[in-house]
Amino acid sequence: MSVLDRFKKSWSVFFGRDHPSTYTDKGPSYSLNPDRHIFTGGGERTIITTIYNRLAVDCSDLDIKHVRLDENGRYIGDVNSKLNYCLTSEANKDQSARAFIIDTVVSLLDEGNIAIVPTNTTNNIYYNDAFDVYSMRVAKIIEWYPDSVRVKLWNDREGRHEELLLPKHSVATIENPFYYVMNEPNSTLKRLSRKLMLLDAVDESTASSKMNLLFQVPYKIQGKLRKQQAEERKADLEDQMANSKYGIGYIDATEKVIQLNRPIDNGLLEQIEYLTKLLYSQLGITQEILNGTATDEQMTNYYSRTIVPIITAITEAIELKFLTKTARSQNQAIKFFRDPFKLVPVGKLADIADKFTRNEIMSSNELRQIISMKPVNDAMADELRNKNINASPDQQFASTNEEYGYGADEGGYDE
Repeated sequence: MSVLDRFKKSWSVFFGRDHPSTYTDKGPSYSLNPDRHIFTGGGERTIITTIYNRLAVDCSDLDIKHVRLDENGRYIGDVNSKLNYCLTSEANKDQSARAFIIDTVVSLLDEGNIAIVPTNTTNNIYYNDAFDVYSMRVAKIIEWYPDSVRVKLWNDREGRHEELLLPKHSVATIENPFYYVMNEPNSTLKRLSRKLMLLDAVDESTASSKMNLLFQVPYKIQGKLRKQQAEERKADLEDQMANSKYGIGYIDATEKVIQLNRPIDNGLLEQIEYLTKLLYSQLGITQEILNGTATDEQMTNYYSRTIVPIITAITEAIELKFLTKTARSQNQAIKFFRDPFKLVPVGKLADIADKFTRNEIMSSNELRQIISMKPVNDAMADELRNKNINASPDQQFASTNEEYGYGADEGGYDE
């Protein structure tokens, strides 16, 4: 492109402000993202939010795909569909696929029951069971009906939440697999949340401007006149302390002040520690998982007991409602995949690579992708073959034909 063409076609966001949308009404505006999930019961003030966030981030690390299976239920490839694009790239115009999964898991753990609503589809979801999904969002379920649900859904066109009555056959309703541990009114997590809020109330009361002291007057307080005199004396002391520049007051020589050095112990901390350990054991997580020092055995147990049930509930609901019976009979499914090498140390990776290539499980180029290296332009690097054993003449002949572009039944050399 010449210099003149570059000047003709150049554009800057700071100077090219003649777009029609600059002068038209853009709808309601917010300083924060209004679509963000709001925790119920003041959960954002407790350690429970940390648990929600850890579980959601770990669930988003798994790849959810619309796939095709063989007759034995084994994965053979991805389906190039709009639903697969939503699950792997862009769920809606505000959320990527990973952000959508985080929103789904956090809402599911907090609410107990949520709905995934297809907001843009090829057909009307009220009258059709078969449709392709262009975008989808997480919605809060407000009311349940025999064949429909009323949900609170974010309208990304109008910029506000709306209540809609949607049919169950077109909406993926998901229940938290740990509902009886986390969402029941008297579950372990709810009890822990109430104890934490009580502890916050006690801390606020302790840190307030109250002095927590007793004032002893030099006479018995029995009649109304004596009580009135005591109240007047207390009010006088309060006025002295409030209006003094340095908080200094005076008392009579016969009066005494008894200071309460510490509040009475109510056992809240011991109860909170007990409930926290109980919740960790029921969810299959440990403190080491939260601070990143867990062993391989702990992480394996955590993924199998905690992450897999949550992500399975999500994928099964999406498969049931967004894939028709015909698609499922054609071996289409929604599956999740976990990278088994993500948590492997570098010292063990070399030994694993040797075993996988020697036993013809993975090729050299597939292993190079795992360690973020570009594939080698060599036909032998894509072969499932034990590199420690010399290739047979037939394998060498086939590899040479493939390298030079000959077919499997074509000769690469003149006889």
